[in-house]
Amino acid sequence: MPNCPLCNSTSKVFYKDEFYLCPCCYGIFRPKEKLLDNEKEKQRYESHTNDSDDIGYQNFVLPITSSVLKENKKEDFGLDFGCGKDSPIVKVLRQNEYKIFEYDPYFFVDKKLLEQKYDYIACCEVIEHFYNPKKEFELFKKLLKDDGTLYLMTGIYRENIDFSKWWYKNDLTHVFIFQEKTFEWIKKEFDFENMYIEKNFIRFSNRKD
Repeated sequence: MPNCPLCNSTSKVFYKDEFYLCPCCYGIFRPKEKLLDNEKEKQRYESHTNDSDDIGYQNFVLPITSSVLKENKKEDFGLDFGCGKDSPIVKVLRQNEYKIFEYDPYFFVDKKLLEQKYDYIACCEVIEHFYNPKKEFELFKKLLKDDGTLYLMTGIYRENIDFSKWWYKNDLTHVFIFQEKTFEWIKKEFDFENMYIEKNFIRFSNRKD
């Protein structure tokens, strides 16, 4: 059985030979032999028709943008991690005169941005693509200021979902799927002060609310 890429525990079969379940952090993941190589993964992302001016797209990311506007100041430094080709998060926040930078391993590769500290990090529909989620969450903690906030959106698997019919698993670039118990494990393991979950929106904070 493959080891979990988040907590390194031994997993068990969850769905055919496509996904495995970790009994420790409850992550659901594809084994290494099912992962796309970098070229095929990038081709998949390049096929996305992202338009930051699309109102529907802006409404989709509203849980993140509205939280940032409510909880952070214009002079705070933010990062859209895994922003893709054209980010509605960046569009909306810059329209409101917020200072937010774009980082994406395929489209906005500026490694200097990973040497700074941020008041908040936005990460929308990205964490399910992490081949090494442990490494990426360690990076988030490194990038966040001591009182920083991490805003996430991803499809969360819940027990009332029929996994065999769940469309979210069908995207071959969705390689690590989270449950609410997975986020509880992350909160404890990575020492976040607070966690909030509503539908597909997750907020981790180092602030003492």
